[in-house]
Amino acid sequence: MKTKKITRNKWLTVRMSDEEENKLHQLYEKTTCNSISEYTRDVLLKQPVYILYRNQSADDFLLEMIELKKELNAIGNNFNQVVHKLHILDHDQEIKVWAAQNEFHKKIFFEKIDEIKEKLNQIYELWS
Repeated sequence: MKTKKITRNKWLTVRMSDEEENKLHQLYEKTTCNSISEYTRDVLLKQPVYILYRNQSADDFLLEMIELKKELNAIGNNFNQVVHKLHILDHDQEIKVWAAQNEFHKKIFFEKIDEIKEKLNQIYELWS
């Protein structure tokens, strides 16, 4: 079923100071309304206005987890490259070099895992 489109052909002019207009725009930007006109109509006609709510601690956590994910992906790519290199090696000396590099990347990988666990514990403590 199609929803009937509402034709709005009446104008309402409201005069405002610069401060009032800025305040109106600040309030509008915090809502889910698609336009300032929609927001103004909803307020004037006493219809519900849905406000966007942002949990700053959750946002901060998400940003940190995104950075950790990028780092873990990079480390995982390095591991894949090293394993691929191992499959094509045919000298014992090259295997020793690979083992040394593997230990370095393994250490970084487990440090990042510990960092993730610590961040998760911090968020758990904050939210409980």
